[in-house]
Amino acid sequence: MPNNHHIFADGDLRRSEDTLRIDRLDGEPKYLAIENLDSLYLHGQVTFNTRALGLLNEHGVPVHIFGWNDYYRGSYLPKRSHVSGNTVVEQVRTYDDRSRRLGIATDMIAASIHNMRANLRYYNTRGHKFTDVLDELSALKDRAQTESSVESLRGVEALARKAYYGCFDVILRDPFELTRREYNPPSNEANALLSFLNAMTYTTCVSAIRKTALDPTVGFMHEPGERRFTLSLDIADIFKPILADRVMFRLVNRQQLSFDDFESELDGCLLTEVGRATVLDEYEQTLDETVEHPRLSRHVSYKTLVQTDVYSLKKHVLTGEDYHPTERWW
Repeated sequence: MPNNHHIFADGDLRRSEDTLRIDRLDGEPKYLAIENLDSLYLHGQVTFNTRALGLLNEHGVPVHIFGWNDYYRGSYLPKRSHVSGNTVVEQVRTYDDRSRRLGIATDMIAASIHNMRANLRYYNTRGHKFTDVLDELSALKDRAQTESSVESLRGVEALARKAYYGCFDVILRDPFELTRREYNPPSNEANALLSFLNAMTYTTCVSAIRKTALDPTVGFMHEPGERRFTLSLDIADIFKPILADRVMFRLVNRQQLSFDDFESELDGCLLTEVGRATVLDEYEQTLDETVEHPRLSRHVSYKTLVQTDVYSLKKHVLTGEDYHPTERWW
């Protein structure tokens, strides 16, 4: 299966016949077999030309670009291999149909809250007492099923996330503490780590959506706007508890990260390059973990789970078949 590849070095990215060549400023050139790439992540200062983009385009490999101190800046998305005007038209019709849009948004929020609860249930059996918050999240999931507008659903999601984040300081090993969610810029080490992992989850969803004919700018929970892929934000909210939050808990509680892996600049806190490499290693391993899928009757990776969510949504948009956003069952 093709893998994600992360480039931290500064240098030039070029095409060398049918491979990618990275001329690093601080080392020997490195070659990447294009057929082994799922997505390419540029974390360093990398220049590239149209021949390199052409090769990436031919093989459908998206490039996610991170700027100063690894803030996500955007993505280069290859020409679609799956082009379907009918899918885009049906997606927009679904967005414009108040009832159908609300139904999808409700399923997304219910799945997101379910996955938050699954994390707290896990830690509730390991010496922590989250019974009250578990009950609160259960009630909010039920309430989501009764809301009559996407706007009020967003209010339910905000309440759930606030209650959920309030448990992080109990779960995280000292001296890490979230205190409250702040991301522009991240105010402390826990916020910096969570922001970086959320950005990685978002780009994972961008890549998954690109493999379908769905338009990433037309979301159902988030309002379409300028310069953002709202459908990726929708799908990412389902998977943040499964991918970003669980990786964060593991890295901190197993002491794979320390405050030495962070630096504070311009009133914000960010991961160092060494810290980012540690986080990405754990994140990529998590994407490759597999679970037995009850509907597919086979083992699938976490990365494939994201893809199956997108496929399920596309099928729902086109045929009306039930949408199945992932609710953690394992």
